[in-house]
Amino acid sequence: MDVIEFLKEKERSLKTRITALDLKSSSGHLRQLTYFISHSLNNTLNNSWVSRIKLFSEQEEEQAFQGLMNPKVISFYRNWQDKLDKEVFLGDWMTVDQTRINSFADVTGDQQWIHTEPERAREESPFGDTIAHGFLVLSLLPYLTDTVDPDKPPYPEARMVVNLGLDQVRFPHPVKCGSRIRARTTLKSMKPGKRSLDMVNRIQVEVEGSKRIVCVADAVLRLYF
Repeated sequence: MDVIEFLKEKERSLKTRITALDLKSSSGHLRQLTYFISHSLNNTLNNSWVSRIKLFSEQEEEQAFQGLMNPKVISFYRNWQDKLDKEVFLGDWMTVDQTRINSFADVTGDQQWIHTEPERAREESPFGDTIAHGFLVLSLLPYLTDTVDPDKPPYPEARMVVNLGLDQVRFPHPVKCGSRIRARTTLKSMKPGKRSLDMVNRIQVEVEGSKRIVCVADAVLRLYF
């Protein structure tokens, strides 16, 4: 474990606890203590020498891992560590046409006219055309991130991948009918377990010709080894 990772975790823990206490107290001393701890930790984390120090030797860390985890989990975790907070996938463009929108409306029962009535939408909608359902865009994430092709699994080391859900889902802007969209994936975190590993990917869907993000969600996956 890196010292910098250890300190970051302690900083988050301390901030959470002190903030909770601060909300219950109007003490000026407590607010000063909160600032002092946060300021000291930030200064420490910003020192370049910190990242070069290890709490344990690699051999000791390896022994700790080996005693608790499947070797395949350890190998995957180490191989993907340097990808944290980096873009790991950029998908191809996909057209969202009226046929796809209508099919989704039929399956879900959401026949609201802003999605399914082009003429009315052009006359009355502020968007000037029909738009895709937000949940339609969300449902396309597996396809947009190319994670459903059995001949090209994204994590071939894992014997099984389970979708645990989504965090912080937002639809900042609509997707007009006929637009082309694609997804970008950034690895946000990994949490290794005994025989599995939980992974959180930040997925952002963008529209061709625009800098606007039309969907953002953190996808939580569990990889079994």
